[in-house]
Amino acid sequence: MATPQPSRPSSYVPLPAPDPSVRAADDVTRDLGVDPATGLTAAEAARRLAADGPNELRSRPPVPLWRKVLDQFQDPLVALLLVAVAISLAVWWVEDAQGVPVDAVVIAAIVVLNAVLGLVQENKAESAVAALRTMTEAMSTVLRDGRRVTVRSAELVRGDVLVLAEGDAVGADARLLSATALRVQESSLTGESEAVLKDAAVLAAPAPLGDRFDMVYKGTAVAQGVGRAVVVATGMSTQMGDIARLLDSTEEEVTPLQREIAHVSRVLGLTVIGIAVVVMVLAAVVNEVRTPADLVTVLLLGVSLAVAAVPEGLPAILSVVLAVGVQAMARRNAVVKKLHSAETLGSASVIASDKTGTLTKNEMTIQRVVTASGEVMLTGVGYRPEGEALAVGPGGSGDGDAGPLTDERRTREAVMVLGGGSLANDAQLVETDGAWTVQGDPTEAAFLVAAHKLAGTVDRVAGFERRGEVPFTSERKLMSALVDPPGDGAWALVTKGAPDVLLPRCTDLQVGDETVPLDDERRAVALAQVERLSGQAYRTLGVAYRRVPEDTGPEGLEEHESDLVYLGVVGIIDPPRPEVAAAVAEARRAGVRVMMITGDHPVTATRIASDLGIVEPGARAVTGTELDALDAAGLRETTRGVSVYARVAPQNKLQIVDALQADGHVVAMTGDGVNDAPALKTADIGVAMGITGTEVTKESAKMILGDDNFATIVVAVRQGRIIFDNIKKFLRYLLSSNMGEVCTVLLGVVLAGVVGLEGAAGGEAVVVPLLATQILWINLVTDSGPALAMGVDPETDDVMARPPRGPNERIIDGRMWTGVLSIGLVMGVATLLTIDIFLPGGLVEGGDDLTVARTAGFTTLVLAQLFNVLNSRSETTSAFHRMFVNRWLWGAIALGVLLQVAVVEVPFLQVAFGTAGLDLAHWAVAVGMASSVLWFDELRKLVWRWRHRAGA
Repeated sequence: MATPQPSRPSSYVPLPAPDPSVRAADDVTRDLGVDPATGLTAAEAARRLAADGPNELRSRPPVPLWRKVLDQFQDPLVALLLVAVAISLAVWWVEDAQGVPVDAVVIAAIVVLNAVLGLVQENKAESAVAALRTMTEAMSTVLRDGRRVTVRSAELVRGDVLVLAEGDAVGADARLLSATALRVQESSLTGESEAVLKDAAVLAAPAPLGDRFDMVYKGTAVAQGVGRAVVVATGMSTQMGDIARLLDSTEEEVTPLQREIAHVSRVLGLTVIGIAVVVMVLAAVVNEVRTPADLVTVLLLGVSLAVAAVPEGLPAILSVVLAVGVQAMARRNAVVKKLHSAETLGSASVIASDKTGTLTKNEMTIQRVVTASGEVMLTGVGYRPEGEALAVGPGGSGDGDAGPLTDERRTREAVMVLGGGSLANDAQLVETDGAWTVQGDPTEAAFLVAAHKLAGTVDRVAGFERRGEVPFTSERKLMSALVDPPGDGAWALVTKGAPDVLLPRCTDLQVGDETVPLDDERRAVALAQVERLSGQAYRTLGVAYRRVPEDTGPEGLEEHESDLVYLGVVGIIDPPRPEVAAAVAEARRAGVRVMMITGDHPVTATRIASDLGIVEPGARAVTGTELDALDAAGLRETTRGVSVYARVAPQNKLQIVDALQADGHVVAMTGDGVNDAPALKTADIGVAMGITGTEVTKESAKMILGDDNFATIVVAVRQGRIIFDNIKKFLRYLLSSNMGEVCTVLLGVVLAGVVGLEGAAGGEAVVVPLLATQILWINLVTDSGPALAMGVDPETDDVMARPPRGPNERIIDGRMWTGVLSIGLVMGVATLLTIDIFLPGGLVEGGDDLTVARTAGFTTLVLAQLFNVLNSRSETTSAFHRMFVNRWLWGAIALGVLLQVAVVEVPFLQVAFGTAGLDLAHWAVAVGMASSVLWFDELRKLVWRWRHRAGA
């Protein structure tokens, strides 16, 4: 045995080299300082590993806990609440810091609760994402010191000689040194669904990534054959590394909900400041403030009103509602990584999806068998060997339709085609716990699956023994197997391959049990059949055979690949997932446009898109090359009308997403391959596949599908819309209820003399209809519980029957603001009228003191807000429609009533909140006045529905 030659470390220079695909393999190995026969020495490999670093993609450092906690306080509403805490503490300090600053403590507690909820849910999402990752570490076989050794793929270095075999994951970018029937599955990198046949011969000129046949790349997998390759790039220098760098240059979009909440916060902040200033000025003028004590009272009133106007429960309630929605999605296999992303899918107007493995099964399937006597259709998709054979056209149910296969001659011919393809085959079909997988080339596996669907095929090939083979190569485009049938039958050479190569080697045609000469007319018919299948986006493979003497040896079999008997051709396709067509139809019903963006062939892409209902038959597909030639205006015009894009590169996907967003669309981008990652990060919401998705893709996405099922996306769209509807419900409730408190205080100060408050002041320097503690109580009792219950309200209307909301559509639009103001005004008037009824003087003469009257008004406002819970479930539908479907809502209302009874009737709470006990008459008046909110809104909705019907 020859002594292994040491590597040549002095000639190794870790600098960028010319494209290795257009350089001879000997030149590449010489520049890398390695002997391809022995590989690197262990010492040299260690030196290079230390110099270049591990063969890993750069990953983001984990976010520290303190940063995660800090992120929870970035919400503008939280900042607004913190300002309210500061003002409350300042007023408390001015008042000599007596007692506990209740307002500040309670608001601060709500802010902390919101942070905890957000942190817990995001940690849960991270755990779910981590659970989706594979737990096995990638390994590679290399030559080191002249021996084959298995090392961690992270330890590969430039110059390592990879030993590739079927089933291996390619650990680094490498230049092929040798290849025997080597096919590599590159769909995760290029989007190409078929395994690519590799060849060590140098390319004549630089080629696109998917056409570099003398190269293998990190992150791809060997589907068939064997080979050796020298590593030319590792880590961030690989093609996957280029995409990872592209990710670093893309910016994540804020979600529509985040933009809307920021807008609401700005509006509320300005409103709160304006109202508080106006009320304080009016109070100072009306009450003729003269002393510092009076000034502090006015400031306290302003702060109380600010607390009333700010829905301090909103951030916490929003987090809870989003968390509940996220958990509902997770139960349906959609893992959302960020809470605010949960609603974004409901706003999506475009879903831009990868094809391979997302819309399709990524399982090659034979659907057509065409022979001399006609065509057979095979049902069933994927690797599960279930389905049946149907006749197409004459011999079936007639008139070109598929029906029972009754033609015996056509059946025998189809059995011979599928049987021959199963014999000239190196793949294996494996069942594990009810799941079917393949080992080897997916195209060859398609023959094994198809054989189970046509009765008699498996039995026909049973017992055959292989005596030799001629492997598939890119030059030959054929594979042959020498088989020995059971019993005394004659040996046969079975050949399958590209029809344009196979047919010239055939001299006869199988027709039933007989053979006839393959004359020019029959040959033309066979070629037309192949052309027709190709035009329908099928990959075609022909099958033929010939008898050979029993003493034929495995050597020289290529000499017998002539004078063959042509059996027929099969049409193979990566079929759509069966549930996707219904999901696409549901998306279109919801006004969501589905687009296909793939690296596959345009004909295949349009065929699959047509089958799924994404486009009409005959629709146009635009290629990446065509996109590169467009300017910004042309790109936007193209994306408006074209829904299928083929042969695209990663930068093309980014171009498409950017053009759609520039046109005002909210874009959801789905995918599983490394090439999808930049577009996933740039899209409004990126959706990665949990099973087949690469780690780079999952890192970039905002949502991960645990089942890789496109239909799950549509389920998530529905859930996102339900979340949005529920957010509108509790916003409508919170804002209108808080507006009721503002109107009560504002009108109470301005109209104090009208409603009898001024004359009942007694020793109070500044008279207000409600005390600061009572305002805080109202917020605690009526804000959180009912709003949370509305956040989990069941779907009341068909949310998929309306188009997605526009990106510029306000979550609180003009109609909602009108409702908020009108309901708030009714609450304020009802509260003040109740106070007036029981106070001496004013519009109505009463006989109670200020404490009792204020307690009655206080109770009226609380009950009015509880009635408003029923109003707020819909802007247009009656509160009595599906009134009892949400038990949590009624529980929250009942709890609110009980707490209000307690604060009015329990002695120690009377002291704390300045209330007095009420008799039955007081309670009856309070309930009646509070119900005016319900009747007013019912009348408003009735008028709206009448006008809407009249307009329609």
